[in-house]
Amino acid sequence: MSQEIGGLSQEIAGLSQEAGGSPQEIGLRLELTATAAAALVASGLLAGDPAALQSHSVYFDTPGQDLSAAGFSLRIREAEGERVQIVKATGSAAGLFVRPEWNLPVQADVPILDDTSPVAALLGTRLHEIGPAFTVDMQRRVWNVLSDEAEIELALDEGEIVAGERRTPICELKLELKRGTPAALFALARRLDAVAPLRLRVLGKAERGYRLLGPAAGAVKAEPVTMTSDMDAAAAFRHIAGACLRQYRLNEGLLGGRDAEAVHQARVALRRLRSAFSIYKPMLEDGRFQHLRDETRWLAVSLGAMRDVDVLIERCEVETVRARLVQARAEAANLALAELASRRARVLMLDLSEWLAAGDWRSQPSGEEIRGQPARDFAAAALDRFRRKVRKGGRDLAELDDAARHEVRKDAKKLRYAAEFFSSFFQGKRQKRRLKRFVEALAALQDRLGALNDHAVTEHVLSRLGLDRDPDAAHLAAAEDKQVLIEAAAEAHDAFSDAKRFWR
Repeated sequence: MSQEIGGLSQEIAGLSQEAGGSPQEIGLRLELTATAAAALVASGLLAGDPAALQSHSVYFDTPGQDLSAAGFSLRIREAEGERVQIVKATGSAAGLFVRPEWNLPVQADVPILDDTSPVAALLGTRLHEIGPAFTVDMQRRVWNVLSDEAEIELALDEGEIVAGERRTPICELKLELKRGTPAALFALARRLDAVAPLRLRVLGKAERGYRLLGPAAGAVKAEPVTMTSDMDAAAAFRHIAGACLRQYRLNEGLLGGRDAEAVHQARVALRRLRSAFSIYKPMLEDGRFQHLRDETRWLAVSLGAMRDVDVLIERCEVETVRARLVQARAEAANLALAELASRRARVLMLDLSEWLAAGDWRSQPSGEEIRGQPARDFAAAALDRFRRKVRKGGRDLAELDDAARHEVRKDAKKLRYAAEFFSSFFQGKRQKRRLKRFVEALAALQDRLGALNDHAVTEHVLSRLGLDRDPDAAHLAAAEDKQVLIEAAAEAHDAFSDAKRFWR
């Protein structure tokens, strides 16, 4: 989705919105397989002959990828016999300039970087290091679709990105709403998905090209969430939720290889999203909120069985038991991947995107005051609220039962994510020092509560796998004495309670 930052748009999690445009100027970016694309074209849903355009683009950067690091891309695109040099400013860097894009006709695949180009000002003496980085060859076919009293432009891009000896295919779909309501755009996407499975696209062609220049893609941790001072609470929530969807999709793309860390990070992304739901709940409770919350939990649980076994495999010291765990993990992966590949999971991503872009929560009178509140003020109040919950819930921690301690752990996790979401609002010297100490104390509490939770979960997982009475698996259940863990958690809670707030 697009967030308006400094008058420019920033694409997040498959949605784009034109800078300065109305809420209806929405584009939905999706990816599909070549087989799905062929099925879509043959389906009859796309009437008439498409307009076709063949293009060849060369992307340029320094060997150190200075342009990319600064939030810029530079390419020369050739189409229909004409070449255009295109410089784009993306992300937070775009706010440094009046325009997000500079176009210049050129005669050859050699950049012209005079004093009018932002690239010259950015690179200075390194300008001579600019050279070709990768190429993009692509055919675009465009249809105009009339659907539900809306006019939607549908563009299908197919081709490949090449960087040296490495290459990756392009097969992407863009739906752009020209006239009508966002609901019509998403309704069309769901109809298309029934014929050709579609997923949100979160990496642009330039990002994918740069990935070819580095090591093979691995699991993606949460990226820093950078807020701007002019954001209201609604804009901040959309920004956070979009970042969570992006992290999930980047890791979901790696799950076919059954990468254990990608499973973990995909679950982290969903937990972060569910935490954002909890943090912003007072302004989100429309007719769709609870359903989306429940479906997101279902998706997280789908990955849980894999992750639980992964943890045991990491600790297993007996080969015969490891073999049984590996088999159990394969079975759990088969079930999870089938659910992730389901229409239910794909439609959930579309539902979340539609809800973020145009859900009723954005206009309900009950949430109007909160939506318009400065994001920084909302952040401080939310951090206060969750801090109180953790402090109050953890009092007399040693006297609580497992279920109550688990609730404290969940609240601590939400507070930790809230601190990460909102940290960019509090960047004074004293605030940074307090942030570091606060997060360290909170992380220590989470670790102690996590150890207690692992104690309970391990027993449950071993029982489910029929290993609870296997003497060779006893070392998996062995842990520190539970009472020792409880006392350590209580001490960590006391230390956390003494940590000063970084937001006040």
